[in-house]
Amino acid sequence: MAAESAQTLERGLRLLRLLSDGKGGRTPTELSAELSLSRPVVYRLLTTLLNEGFVRRDDEGRVHLGFGLLALARAVQPLLRAAALPTLRRLAEQVGATAHLTVAEGDDALAVAVVEPSWTDMHVAYREGARHPLAKGAAGRAILAGREGGSAYLVTEGQLEEGARGVAAPVLGLPWLEASVGVVTFGPLAESTGPRVVEAAAELAAAMG
Repeated sequence: MAAESAQTLERGLRLLRLLSDGKGGRTPTELSAELSLSRPVVYRLLTTLLNEGFVRRDDEGRVHLGFGLLALARAVQPLLRAAALPTLRRLAEQVGATAHLTVAEGDDALAVAVVEPSWTDMHVAYREGARHPLAKGAAGRAILAGREGGSAYLVTEGQLEEGARGVAAPVLGLPWLEASVGVVTFGPLAESTGPRVVEAAAELAAAMG
């Protein structure tokens, strides 16, 4: 029974990972084919995951990740913050701008860790817990670019606050996390800022991998 339970858990986790790949929902038949599992097995997994709120089905019968996962994500946020702070602190000090780790939560970008530089006369006060649409601002747009395999940094100006410039790059290689690392400032940024943000995102991915 222990081996059977472990196998069921492993299959359920594989199913959730598959749905988290950013490619949209799947039908049970598609899940069965992609997971190499019989349809009865997939339906049993879905029944349990639906009851727990970890997956949901739309009007067309396609399966998506459920909002029950958000509660688990919130529990992980303090761990993400602790892991990210050293990288963000170095980035903020080197660039002279407020650095942040932003994660996708539904259709929003959520700032889970923020570090302000210690030596600048003026910097942006960016609040942990701040959220905005993924399609607006460098942090959210970098997450969307990461879904498509993009690794370059993105630059925006004035999308979230008038006069504020943002630079962000996606955190790649972590199937369980959609996130970006970025900086925001009201002043000019050096040309080296974009590459440094990309390096910080890679450094953070390596630390969490």
